[in-house]
Amino acid sequence: MAIFLTGSSGYLGSYLAAGLLRGYGHPLNLLVRAKNRQEARERLWQSLQLHMDFAEFSERTAASTQVFLGDLTQPRFGLSDDSYRALVESTDSVIHCAASLNRKSEKQCLNVNLRGTLEVVQLARRAQDQHGLRRFSHVSTVAVAGHRQDEVVQEDTAIDWGRSDYDPYARTKKFCEHMVHELLPDVDRRIFRPAIVMGDSSRPETTQFDMVQAFSVLQSFPVLPLKPNDRIDIVPANYVAKAIVTIHQKDQPKYPRYHLSSGNGSQTYRELTDALATSAHGSHPTYVPALGKTFSGTVNWLSQKKGNLGRGASLLKVFWPYLVWNTVFDNSRVVEELNGETPAKFSTYAYALLKFSRENKFRYPAKPWPSENASVTTATGAATA
Repeated sequence: MAIFLTGSSGYLGSYLAAGLLRGYGHPLNLLVRAKNRQEARERLWQSLQLHMDFAEFSERTAASTQVFLGDLTQPRFGLSDDSYRALVESTDSVIHCAASLNRKSEKQCLNVNLRGTLEVVQLARRAQDQHGLRRFSHVSTVAVAGHRQDEVVQEDTAIDWGRSDYDPYARTKKFCEHMVHELLPDVDRRIFRPAIVMGDSSRPETTQFDMVQAFSVLQSFPVLPLKPNDRIDIVPANYVAKAIVTIHQKDQPKYPRYHLSSGNGSQTYRELTDALATSAHGSHPTYVPALGKTFSGTVNWLSQKKGNLGRGASLLKVFWPYLVWNTVFDNSRVVEELNGETPAKFSTYAYALLKFSRENKFRYPAKPWPSENASVTTATGAATA
């Protein structure tokens, strides 16, 4: 029996796949959108090379994974009857990580987040009815809390249906949680809500640059339209992944919902810019919160420009509500589950992350598939990627 993991070719999903492959002997069922087996293997290599070399990738994936070529948004993932039946029959638990993070596209969020989650829930429902499902873990977001200001939010009171949402991403993820709760009442369910996931506290390399680029643009300004003592809840990807994998594999996790965040340990903007200025031997910015409206207009104007500055401004425009809400999310539950381990402070790895990102022009220097290696297929025709 296997863990059905969605989103393994994405950023956070690659951390989950690597953590499960290395830390546990549990087989994985992976849904990968690809035209053929080799393309699926190459997509997995593109994501997992952040965590392992090709030899380890080949060994671990060949021994422990079953790949299903499908599309999250299609009925039964677009799989044949035999493949879908095999997926249901071999799935012991589910970690649903795949999602669209496109905060500007309501269409994409509706298709991937709502329709995709419904398909995953239906798969879980069939597995539960057939042989029982050990657990359903759903990766959500703290953005489900909606409009907030100057708060510390607890897990069980985060969703308030009377509050408005900042964007389609937050809105659809809130409904996804609702679907999991309503349609799988007899299944052990765990909800994970990461805060702003940025970088890895153990190394500078990353393959996810959207928020990094937005932060890079913000850090380059000599004057910031922010309140210096406002906190921003940033958490490294390696901590988030460790928490999800650890709790999903526990026999009896203590809570139904977890904020994967820095919580009350979140740093202020002044703490972050002071640390970056010290690391880069640069100057400290001046904070002028009254310039917020002017800054917002400038960002809107710059977002129309081409190049990295325009892209960074466009991203700032999207993330701006989350930069000024001065809201953090209590993380005492996940710290308890991880035996007191807290996430590394962003200031301890921010400079290395920004340096790597800028030097590589906000693109990961991915290695191509080695030409001398061929696709491996089992006797039954299933890829062992």
